Amino acid sequence: MNVPVSNCPVPLEQQPLNEYQSLKESCFFRWATLEDAAYLNKGFRLGSITSLIAAPFAATSFSLTESLSQFCLTLCVVATGMLLLLVLRLYLGWSYVCDRLLKEKIFYEETGWYDGQYWTKPPEVLDRERLIGTYEVQPILQRLRRSLGLLGILLLGEVSLCLLIVTT
Repeated sequence: MNVPVSNCPVPLEQQPLNEYQSLKESCFFRWATLEDAAYLNKGFRLGSITSLIAAPFAATSFSLTESLSQFCLTLCVVATGMLLLLVLRLYLGWSYVCDRLLKEKIFYEETGWYDGQYWTKPPEVLDRERLIGTYEVQPILQRLRRSLGLLGILLLGEVSLCLLIVTT
């Protein structure tokens, strides 16, 4: 949904509202907009896939018969670490768009990195984009911050448990 803003020198793909629409429609970034159950389910599925990919590497490091706990814990650490990185990427993308929606002046590039300019949004554009930023994007950012916090705590616990097992 490319909606040009009248008298706006910013290229369509760099207009904050269109950047927001692109994130909403993106296969990866849409994950953050799902309902709670679907959001958690997708996270669980991604963690499971990561664990399956990491399993051969963990199996070469730890013998399944001798140290099953280390093997399982390694899979958990890898899955949690990858999820943490994925959610961090989600957060950074949504945070960037939210920042551009809420700002009165936005930076844009006309033809390349060397000729950037600032554009001051007209009041009606600013009001509309601030409403979207406040009521659509900020709740997504809050959810992602909570997810990052929980995954960070979980990863810290898993690594601590790994260290405890290794030292005993």
